[in-house]
Amino acid sequence: MHPLSTIALVLALGSASALAQDTPLQTPARAPGGARVFIISPQDGAEVGTEVPIVFGAEGVTVAPTSSGAPDSGHHHLLIDVTELPPAGMPIPNDDRHRHYGQGQTQDTIHLEPGTHTLQLDFADSRHVQFEPPLVSPKITIQVK
Repeated sequence: MHPLSTIALVLALGSASALAQDTPLQTPARAPGGARVFIISPQDGAEVGTEVPIVFGAEGVTVAPTSSGAPDSGHHHLLIDVTELPPAGMPIPNDDRHRHYGQGQTQDTIHLEPGTHTLQLDFADSRHVQFEPPLVSPKITIQVK
């Protein structure tokens, strides 16, 4: 293969890869009208220990395991110290800052290091894709002692 052809191929593949990363993989489901999610506890501004019990709330939408796939249902994701929501149409990452509750859980106890932390719920469908518009709770700030 000619050296310039090789360079052109590498550039084309790199551009296609970059384009694919910015292109939504899934069409987001419409959020049910009036639905909302919220953190029941802890309260915004709370001082807590390093083992933090968290209770999730939802209204106007059904909390269900990912296997359900029922309309107007989904599951919680807890965003810890996340400044921006995941991209629309993309599955929410699954890591220490994006906790998945795909069994339909509505509470958990998480370990956090001492300091100031933010918590926010991001409700998603069975594919882990946010609704449109996103169903997110108000962000709360807690102080871990």
